Amino acid sequence: MSKRQIQKMLRLMAGGEPVQVTSAMASVKKLAKLAFVAQQFGYEYADVRQGGANNSSLVMLIVPDPSPYARARAAQNWAQYPNAGDGVSLPPFVPDALELLKARINFDLTGKGTEKRMLFAGIGATVGAGAVAVQDGGGALLWAGVLWGVLMGILGIGFVVNRRRNAKFAARLQAAGFMPVADESGRVRYLPPGGQLPGHGNPFAQQPYPQPQPYPQAPPQPQPYPQAPPQPYASQPHASQPHGPQQNPYWQPPSR
Repeated sequence: MSKRQIQKMLRLMAGGEPVQVTSAMASVKKLAKLAFVAQQFGYEYADVRQGGANNSSLVMLIVPDPSPYARARAAQNWAQYPNAGDGVSLPPFVPDALELLKARINFDLTGKGTEKRMLFAGIGATVGAGAVAVQDGGGALLWAGVLWGVLMGILGIGFVVNRRRNAKFAARLQAAGFMPVADESGRVRYLPPGGQLPGHGNPFAQQPYPQPQPYPQAPPQPQPYPQAPPQPYASQPHASQPHGPQQNPYWQPPSR
């Protein structure tokens, strides 16, 4: 695990998108360390596959972890290790966590996909041996049969060894609380409590991943309506008294 590779991984993680990390030497231990660093800063291991020429390398997929625990851990580690981007100032490795990551990676590499590839290899060897025997006949038939028997024996041993290793990794993960979950294709994966499968069927396919949501803010409290200041009572106009009829000073009573 080189400093440059950690720097590149952290730069890609800053974009909040799924990131693929390659181990040219097909080192599970190296990938486990890279996955551990990614976990400390808000990402989670998702899957691994063989890649490169002749499947000589390993490609690991890590995705953003939107869980509150992962967000809190990432915020704490960025505050405690602000220079982690240099690829050196990193949180210390935890041996137990590394062993669990190695078990997850190895289980994904030794699962049903490996058995399918071995089965296809056996079918190919059978077809090839049969074609050679039909074309040449005679002594070629004998040699084709011997070669086919040797290849089938090697594949049989491979099946047994692969299943034993797979069962060992599964037992270790189950003891740590990981749960087996089957995807749409029937492939079994071991996820931590509360974990979800990344993507559908093929985790390496381009899938939209949930972005971390901001912490919810408390809704604003309703403010009381402003009350109008009391108005002074309007002065009431005095009611005018009706005046009686005016007496005519020139009025004389009628004579009798």
